[in-house]
Amino acid sequence: MHPRRRSRPTGPIAAWLAVTLALACDASSAWAGEARLAVAANFTEAAKEIADLFEQTTGHRAVFSFGSTGLLYTQITQQAPFEAFLAADRERPRKAVDEGFAVADSLFTYATGKLVLFSKDTARVTGPNALKEAGFAKIAIANPLTAPYGAAAVEAMKALGVYDVLQPKIVQGTNIAQTYQFVETGNAEVGFVALSQVVRHEEGSRWLVPEDLYSPIAQDAVLLKQGEDSEAALAFMAFLRGPEAHAVKEKYGYGAGE
Repeated sequence: MHPRRRSRPTGPIAAWLAVTLALACDASSAWAGEARLAVAANFTEAAKEIADLFEQTTGHRAVFSFGSTGLLYTQITQQAPFEAFLAADRERPRKAVDEGFAVADSLFTYATGKLVLFSKDTARVTGPNALKEAGFAKIAIANPLTAPYGAAAVEAMKALGVYDVLQPKIVQGTNIAQTYQFVETGNAEVGFVALSQVVRHEEGSRWLVPEDLYSPIAQDAVLLKQGEDSEAALAFMAFLRGPEAHAVKEKYGYGAGE
């Protein structure tokens, strides 16, 4: 005897199953949303990892635009379609509230950043003496006018009394990501970067700059007016304050914030 084959539904039953499946897919898509977020460049890798956890947990997607805090803020004032702003400072999110671009009671500190002097050369950076001896041609920093990590680098150099000597050797990245690339590619022998950019690997040499040499890099987040009615944006901001996101931040060398 031949084994009995299962027959496929036909006629009205098949049509009913097809409609049910389509409705289920539509319902799933309706529940899932997309949060459009402006994010400081230093937070790139941590943000991507948080986004993966966020999607697994909520079904919503986070879509990022990374850049320097100052440039992102300029885009926000020009009506760029962002629903939330994760800055590298406290100033711009508060300014966004004051100028009517953001929701006041949504403001919070999501992370605190740390500054590192980094070189690809394993023997070049042993501490502040690397700056005082100035045995290099180029030192990279982020643009201090638009990037808080760049402003912190200038503060640290001034506190150490080396800024005037090093100023002719400074090359500026538009943001901290480009600054790191200058050092990574050898276009600058040393550079001030974010701890988050080097904490996951041990190559090169580095010096964790004491936090009393620069103003705290408290990084604030705020919901923008364009995101007030976005379920996905609201969910992301809540997730950013939760334990899963905190664990990722700490892994990348950040203080977890509030």
